[in-house]
Amino acid sequence: MTAQISIDRLTGLIAFARAASLGNYTSAARSLGVSPSAISKSVHRLEVQLGLRLFARTTRSLTLTPEGRDLHEKTLRLLQQAEEIEQTAKAARSEPSGTLRITAPLPIGVHILAPAIPRFRALYPKVYVELRLGDRHVDLIEESIDVAVRVGELADSRRISKKLGWHRIGAFASPDYLDRRGRPLIPDDLNRHDCVTFRYQSSGQLLRWPFKVGAKIIEFVPEHAVVTDASDAVAAIAVAGGGICISPTYVAAPFVKAGLLVPVLAEFAVDLFPITALWPESRRGNPNVNAFVAFLQGVFPAPAPWDVVVTTACVATPPP
Repeated sequence: MTAQISIDRLTGLIAFARAASLGNYTSAARSLGVSPSAISKSVHRLEVQLGLRLFARTTRSLTLTPEGRDLHEKTLRLLQQAEEIEQTAKAARSEPSGTLRITAPLPIGVHILAPAIPRFRALYPKVYVELRLGDRHVDLIEESIDVAVRVGELADSRRISKKLGWHRIGAFASPDYLDRRGRPLIPDDLNRHDCVTFRYQSSGQLLRWPFKVGAKIIEFVPEHAVVTDASDAVAAIAVAGGGICISPTYVAAPFVKAGLLVPVLAEFAVDLFPITALWPESRRGNPNVNAFVAFLQGVFPAPAPWDVVVTTACVATPPP
C-alpha cells in the first residue's frame, strides 16, 4: 500500500513545527517567508484534520499541549528524513548550484562574509546565496540552513565543524579623544575615561570587557558613558570622539586603516573565542557546502587581514 499525505497537511506540519520551535506565529512566519495569518490558518486546519489541540495559546506565546509535544517530536523526525532525501539528491551533483543558505552573527556577516560573497559567486555563478544575520542560534535542520558561522565554543557536537579563526577583541579610541583625555596604560585606567560599551540584544546583558593580563584573562564592565546594542554603532560613536570602545578587530580595522581609530591597551588584547563554520551531517556531501567551506579558508587566512591592520597600527603608534 502506498502511503499518502496531502500537500495541505504537509504544509500544516511544517507550519506547526516551526511555530512550536520558535514559540509564536510571527517568528515562524518570518522564517518561512509567509504571513502570520497563513501560519495560524495552516495550524488550525491541521488541528481540525487531526482532531487534536496542539497549542495552549496566550496573547504572547504558544505552549505545546501533551499531544502537541508528541506530534512535534515526530514531525521533526519526518522533516529531518525529508532533508536527508533532498541532500542525497544534491550530493549526486558534481557542480555547485541552487540556493546556499548561510547564517552568521550580524557583525561577521556585514564585515567579513558580505564583502566576500561576490567573489564566491564569481567562482560559482550557479549558486544563489541567502545570508541570514542575527544573534539568534537557529536550528540548522529545521530552518534549512546549509552553513552557520558562529562565535564561541560549540555546544552542538552533532554537527560537522571547521575552525576558521579567532574573534579578537581590543580597545580603540579616536585620535581626537586621546588628545583631549590622554591614553590609558592599564585596564584599570578605563574607569577614568568615557567608555562606549555593548549590550547583547538576545540577553540584555552588558558586555564584560576582556583583557589578557599575564597568563590570565580578566573581565569587567567599566563605568560607561554610552551603551548600544549594535557593534557598528559602538565603533561609530568612538570614531566621533565619544570615548574608548571595545570592539572585534574586524569591525575596527577599516577605521584604524583610515586613521579614525587608534588601538589602545593593545598589549592586553585577547583572542576571546574561536570563529567556526558549522553544518549538518546531512550536508556532508553537499557540493554547495563543500565549495563554500573551502572558500571560507581563504576568507579567514592566518593571520587575518583585519588583525594585521590593527597590529601594524600598534607598531606605528606605540604607547607613550
